Amino acid sequence: MIHAAITAVSGYLPDTVLSNKDLEKMVETTDEWIKERTGIEERRILLGNDKGISELAIPAVQELCKKANIEPKEIDLLIFATVTPDMVFPATANIVCDKIGAKNAWGFDLSAACSGFIYALTVGAQFIQTGAYKKVVVVGADKMSSIIDYSDRNTCIIFGDGAGAVLLEPNDEQLGVRDFILQSDGMGAQYLHMKAGGSKRPASFKTVENKEHFVYQEGKSVFKYAVVKMAEVSLEIMNRNQLSPQDINWLVPHQANKRIIDSTIERTGINPNNVMLNIHKYGNTTAATIPLCLWDYENQLKKGDNLILTSFGGGFTWGAIWVKWAYDGK
Repeated sequence: MIHAAITAVSGYLPDTVLSNKDLEKMVETTDEWIKERTGIEERRILLGNDKGISELAIPAVQELCKKANIEPKEIDLLIFATVTPDMVFPATANIVCDKIGAKNAWGFDLSAACSGFIYALTVGAQFIQTGAYKKVVVVGADKMSSIIDYSDRNTCIIFGDGAGAVLLEPNDEQLGVRDFILQSDGMGAQYLHMKAGGSKRPASFKTVENKEHFVYQEGKSVFKYAVVKMAEVSLEIMNRNQLSPQDINWLVPHQANKRIIDSTIERTGINPNNVMLNIHKYGNTTAATIPLCLWDYENQLKKGDNLILTSFGGGFTWGAIWVKWAYDGK
């Protein structure tokens, strides 16, 4: 049986660092309070006029091609997970393909908030497993600074900008995406959303004046659901595949809040030393957190390692993927 294996991983981050100390000058907060509540110490921000998320995604995909030793024209499909596209249309996936010279690829954007990457990875894997395509690129990237109100302490301390990408190719050694569970519940929209900018509330002077084009979050409600759902779905996929905590080489959780990650670790029984963490460096980069973790930890990964990728996001969306790693990172 053919599986979709991750054969290369890359990432790209903007240069500007926004530290907790910087935020102390912007809103009523402290470095200690932010670290205690979230585990975040700093995050990256993309500055400059007319710079969309493609500015980060393009170099990430270019690096991916270089690492995989392929030409962009060899890419069959590019799936771009984001809630901050360059524009409503065309898809940022198409913009990236054009800029990198992926002339033989088609692409589309996928919106599932913080679960965007695992949704997109699952979709991309189907095109490989059916034999339709040989090379599928999955990008998770968000410029959250473009939709954050930096006078709102509830959200501005959490989010950062970044991009990550993986290449999927066929594998007949039982390596790659082995199983997945994806779920959603639209009742969560009331707790985490952006009020205006869609067809329900198009942009107007009033929506801009009322700051309705920024992320709105009821943090306590989101936290309550995330703590439960991320752990539940991780345990479910482990139990379904008869994987014990000792079988898991790496838990790769969405980097939203260190306390949510700690709860998932505790409930799954996975060794804390086998958990990928970079929330302290980048904050919550939404769809980019999981591929950025893979990029940061790539050198520690070994062929055959069992990885559980898990996420929870606005919508609500959540899920988990069991991946058997396909190559030695070193």
